[in-house]
Amino acid sequence: MIKPTITDVFFDLDHTLWDFDRNSGLALERVFQRFSVGIPLASFLKVYEPINFNYWREFREERVTKTQLRRGRLIDSFSKLGVTYDMQIIDGMSEAYIEELPNNNYLFDGTFELLEYLKEKYTLHIITNGFSQVQFIKLEKSKLAPFFATVTSSEEVGVKKPNPLVFKTALSKAGASAQLSVMIGDTFDADILGAEGVGMDTIFFNYRKEIPTNGYKVVDYLLEIKDLL
Repeated sequence: MIKPTITDVFFDLDHTLWDFDRNSGLALERVFQRFSVGIPLASFLKVYEPINFNYWREFREERVTKTQLRRGRLIDSFSKLGVTYDMQIIDGMSEAYIEELPNNNYLFDGTFELLEYLKEKYTLHIITNGFSQVQFIKLEKSKLAPFFATVTSSEEVGVKKPNPLVFKTALSKAGASAQLSVMIGDTFDADILGAEGVGMDTIFFNYRKEIPTNGYKVVDYLLEIKDLL
């Protein structure tokens, strides 16, 4: 169980509350229509999703820039399917994708029920590695914004989770103590190890059904968090 003295709960956004894979697929579907891409979307997503996941890991580790991430995930995915586009088209698709991404806002099952439950007991916050430009639109359009007292993005801090500065900045904005806070997220190294490193308690949202590491609090579904908080 989580310590009974917890006062503040911090959430990751993408892949934790906001169903990134589903919303991303719908955004890419519209991009493909706009650019007359002939590849079946399902075939593209099968190669794109792991490539995108790896690019985000490299982005967190400061091994690629935002531009390299946005271009590379498309270039590498199309290349694996035997298709090549010039950089102007790639950049156009990338910009169109960013525009389209917040236009669908499916959430994981139980999101609103969980937040309604938690807001009566704790102050809620967001810590995200996502791009500020898009994340605030997502929060507004998905009707999540009213639940959260603060939102901290890695872009505003200048480094990314799991860098301790991201968590320390979020705690400072929230006026919260690390020892009285818990972080909930889906990426073990960025969310769980990062938060643990500054003294926060953690809950790993294991929706990908990864093999959990012993000694950590793990849930497969959001509403299981009610049993811990």
